[in-house]
Amino acid sequence: MTVAITRMEHTAVELRRYAARTADASVARRLLALALVLDGHKREDAARAAGMDRQTLCDWVHRYNAGGFAGVCDRHGGGAPSRLSPEQEAEVAGWIRTGPDVEVDGVVRWRCVDIQARIAREWGVALHERSVAKLLHRLRFARVSTPSQGGRRGASVFRDEFAALVNAVLPDAVRVAKTPVEIWHQDEARVGQQGTLTYVWADKGSRPAALRDQRRQSAYLFGAVCADRGVGAALVLPHANAEAMNLHLAEISRQVTAGAHAVVVLDGAGWHQTGRRLRVPGNVSLLRLPPYSPELNPQENVWQYLRQNQLSNRVFADYDAIVDACCTAWNALMTMPDCIRSIATRTWTKTVMT
Repeated sequence: MTVAITRMEHTAVELRRYAARTADASVARRLLALALVLDGHKREDAARAAGMDRQTLCDWVHRYNAGGFAGVCDRHGGGAPSRLSPEQEAEVAGWIRTGPDVEVDGVVRWRCVDIQARIAREWGVALHERSVAKLLHRLRFARVSTPSQGGRRGASVFRDEFAALVNAVLPDAVRVAKTPVEIWHQDEARVGQQGTLTYVWADKGSRPAALRDQRRQSAYLFGAVCADRGVGAALVLPHANAEAMNLHLAEISRQVTAGAHAVVVLDGAGWHQTGRRLRVPGNVSLLRLPPYSPELNPQENVWQYLRQNQLSNRVFADYDAIVDACCTAWNALMTMPDCIRSIATRTWTKTVMT
């Protein structure tokens, strides 16, 4: 028996308009089927156009007649009530946020089985592990990786104590004479035929192809910048090792203002370690960054700028082409001291007092 649509406060046009606005595809299909019925189409044709059978359409007509727009929405059961009270759930959330006590709980990280055992111990409520997992998801917790806190804490200390750290690495003669100090930031970037790809502007919905080489020749761009002066010093070398680092330190030394002393901030790479192979010029001191803190080195942002504007989406014919591209990119940046200052200036480096 065909069931007529008795609710007439909405026209077929209004049903289609509501279907276009809803984010639920199932609701949109049901409304479009009802709109076809209101337009006078056969029930079988309307059901087929909406991807359902005739009986299903009849059921949605009943629901629409009874509840209007709300009637064609899915109804979800509330499920079984939680076996924990809101106060107990809040306490479970507190356990997660504070973490386990290894002496009391016997674990260094929470697992569902550990929470399950503690709930049973605290309140005598027996939950399945899956129920514990669902509870944690409902409380808006998720399994996430834990970054090294030492690096982040070290980064904060490095910024706060930067002036003291700089003074600690300065030679006594520089501190006594109150020699002007320049802060330089140093790093290396590998540039090669494998290359990198970057974002480009294009028509919406399109994905323009970009060339990418499969050969493996590469060079290392050793770079350092002094944000206060808006200058830099760089070399393009075939390897990253102590010998290459010696050449770069010598180049930085030549770029330091006459009569000044440079503190070069750099990471803990093996070829940055002082020893018999590393020769530090007299007007240069080295200050190493804490582990896992590349965000403290503005030279990383310089590399990002060069890759995005000069060194990405390219194919290099050979090693000489790589060297030429690195030199061209770096020299172009050196003509823009304001750009260097914009990229590399950090407020916490202004605290240096000699």
